[in-house]
Amino acid sequence: MSRATLRGAAGIAALAAVLATTAVPASAHTALTSASPEKDSTVAAPSQIVLTYGDPVRLPRVVVTDGSRRQYQAGSARAVDNKVTQAVNGTLPDGTYTVGWRVVASDGHPVEGTYTFTVQGSSGAAPPVAPSPVRKTIVGTEDQGNSSGWLWIGLIALVVAAGAGAVAWFRRSSAQD
Repeated sequence: MSRATLRGAAGIAALAAVLATTAVPASAHTALTSASPEKDSTVAAPSQIVLTYGDPVRLPRVVVTDGSRRQYQAGSARAVDNKVTQAVNGTLPDGTYTVGWRVVASDGHPVEGTYTFTVQGSSGAAPPVAPSPVRKTIVGTEDQGNSSGWLWIGLIALVVAAGAGAVAWFRRSSAQD
């Protein structure tokens, strides 16, 4: 093999190594395995929402809203291993509620979803809470920003720069032979 061919092969191998080390590994996101109240169930007014995932989670956010987008969660959600608990503010009046949730899986990826349940036979009255006029990511939650977009931009820029460097190196090496 000629020297130019060996240099070209080395450049391609270097580029492949850069691409391999910046590729995102297969994700092992967690999934919601059960919820209380259950999805599409009809229940008495719950005092809390309990979400159970397939793997441990962190940084939970749970929002409970009615059809008018009034929020009923009290305080912050708590995650212990794979279980997230969110207290409900007062007694929910009869109606359909949406539970919006977002957690960070053990692999670092955010996972989110929603489901509904219905309260029937409640003695509770709706509190005078106005809906929040913020951008929504899950039903009723504020957009807290997402830094993963910047991570992808940085990784793409790194791959493009490595590719351009490999091409320039290959051309310079070919010109010297």
